[in-house]
Amino acid sequence: MTHEPAKDAPAEHGHDGHKCDQDHDRADHGEHGHDHAGCNHENSDSRSVTVSLAISGAMVGVGLLLQRFRVGPPLLSTGMFVSAIVAGGWMLLPGAWAAVRGLRPNISSLMVIAVVGASVIGEWAEAATVVFLFGIAEWLEGWADRRAQRAVEALLEIAPKHATVKRDGNFTEVPVAEVSVDATVAVKSGMNIPLDGVVLVGESAVNQAPITGESVPVDKKPGDTVFAGTVNGEGSLEIRVTKVAGDTTLARIIRLVKEAQEQKAPTQRFVDVFARYYTPAVTVGALLVFIVPPLLMGGEWSQWLYRACVLLIIACPCALVISTPVSIVAGLTALARRGVLVKGGAHLESVAKLKALAVDKTGTITEGKPQVQGVESLNQRSEAEILRVAAAIDAHSAHPLAKAIVEHAQGQGVDFPRAENYQARSGRGAEGVIDGHAYFVGNHRFTHELGVCSEEIERRLAAVEGKGQSVIVVGHRPHGECKGEVLGIIAVGDTVRPHAAEAIRALHLAGIESVVMLSGDNQRTADSIAKQVGIDEARGDLLPADKVAAVKALREKHGAVGMVGDGVNDAPAMATATVGIAMGGVGTDAAIETADVTLMTDDLGKIAETVRLGRRTLGIIRFNIGFALSLKALFLVLTLVGHASLWLAIMADTGATLLVVANALRLLRG
Repeated sequence: MTHEPAKDAPAEHGHDGHKCDQDHDRADHGEHGHDHAGCNHENSDSRSVTVSLAISGAMVGVGLLLQRFRVGPPLLSTGMFVSAIVAGGWMLLPGAWAAVRGLRPNISSLMVIAVVGASVIGEWAEAATVVFLFGIAEWLEGWADRRAQRAVEALLEIAPKHATVKRDGNFTEVPVAEVSVDATVAVKSGMNIPLDGVVLVGESAVNQAPITGESVPVDKKPGDTVFAGTVNGEGSLEIRVTKVAGDTTLARIIRLVKEAQEQKAPTQRFVDVFARYYTPAVTVGALLVFIVPPLLMGGEWSQWLYRACVLLIIACPCALVISTPVSIVAGLTALARRGVLVKGGAHLESVAKLKALAVDKTGTITEGKPQVQGVESLNQRSEAEILRVAAAIDAHSAHPLAKAIVEHAQGQGVDFPRAENYQARSGRGAEGVIDGHAYFVGNHRFTHELGVCSEEIERRLAAVEGKGQSVIVVGHRPHGECKGEVLGIIAVGDTVRPHAAEAIRALHLAGIESVVMLSGDNQRTADSIAKQVGIDEARGDLLPADKVAAVKALREKHGAVGMVGDGVNDAPAMATATVGIAMGGVGTDAAIETADVTLMTDDLGKIAETVRLGRRTLGIIRFNIGFALSLKALFLVLTLVGHASLWLAIMADTGATLLVVANALRLLRG
């Protein structure tokens, strides 16, 4: 229920001010930044309305005092009331005139009819009070809308307007809009980073909370990615720019949040349709209340005109119309502050209704990077000897498991040569010569082919594989009279994310009935990971098409189902789910652009937060709608039995709007 300064066209529903203000906001903000001239224009409109309401309120107060204490002739108090109507009612006329031209009654037209009716029967005090209180309600809605918008626009202020750019060996301060890709930017300690980029020189802890919602600063070194709007810590950095001002992660987040706010949620669409039919019906009902009793029952025309005016005011769906958009905007903004990007009110409502969640394993539950989990020595060989042999052979390979072993050996300080006569054995392992001796690294199958597997080794391999880990057997290669032998076993596995188990518990506490892991790994590995983190069910050996089928089956069983993946590889399953949730959106343009919900960090715990806040938002919307409709029904009955007045009706409507707005804005506080 925002004010309507000189708006000519009706909105999509009976409540025209809200849509017009959104259009005004979109015009006021450029693609890459905040248009301060537009903001000043909006502030000017707000100030003029505030001044008008102050004058109207003062006139109403003076008029009531003159009337109460019978000071001067009645014409004097009437003049005050008329002045109050003019001062506070000018904002109603454009919307009312648009409604008349379009033959679509709206809130403004209902108010104008009620005020004119009250004036006709000489109720100038009540007519003036109606105008003033309705203006207050309009101002409150505008204030609520502006506050929610400012919460998002505050993100714009965290990115510097200028950057210190290195040119010809010297550093020069220039506007960020003029900085090109591959330029070198210097960022002093304590300063905000102006653009997305990669660290070239320096090390520092960077506060990424404005983008990712992380509460702890992240250490950055050469080669690491940094984002516009984040805060540099104690160190000094030189950064190679990777994105221009309009394409930074921060700019995309702000742009997508604004687009999300403009999309109507299912509840909001319901309210719009309801108001579209409700307002004309109320107008006809008020007309019947005015005409039928005097004609058929001999009632007094003035009395029933008064009741018809009261009915019009009571019927105004102000609180009803504002209940959803303010709640949705507040919910979206609160999540954006936490590093969760929800692509519209419809998706926020869908998140609130989730009953089950499907999650990819690699990169979601696990880190997505194989690491050595343990080294088991046989035949009195040291772990260092086993790692030396394995790393010498695997140094030739680009296989993820081989790279994990090489990195682990380096991390343990093990020196190793590059094996000679390297030969890869597809699907089994590799061989090579080290210090004149033939060695091999390979999987379980390879040990059988080489004839070096024994019952003892079989038992140890089964124990490692039972944990869902891959086994790498290291040994002497059989040749000539030498039968060969196994020197040791290296267990390699994908590491479970540190807080994965805690996140799964939080999901169950948030009301998710079933969490199912979908993985392309073998079933034994999937079961092991699921058991570690408390997932209800694990399904392994799945191709992308199998994941789609699994999500479809979950939807048939549970209804609303979310799918968590990396936003690219799991895209088909995410598209099939009710809500697609992308992990690790930072730096992944495709994830931000395609997912319904993007977690700006690899923090599974954010999903439970999103579900809880989504349900809280939906609960507030439902309460607000129920409260508004109940209040209307109560005062409708009071009007028909003659126990409601104009000023009481508008006071109730204003109070309902204020309560609805205050209830919705609680979401901004989390």
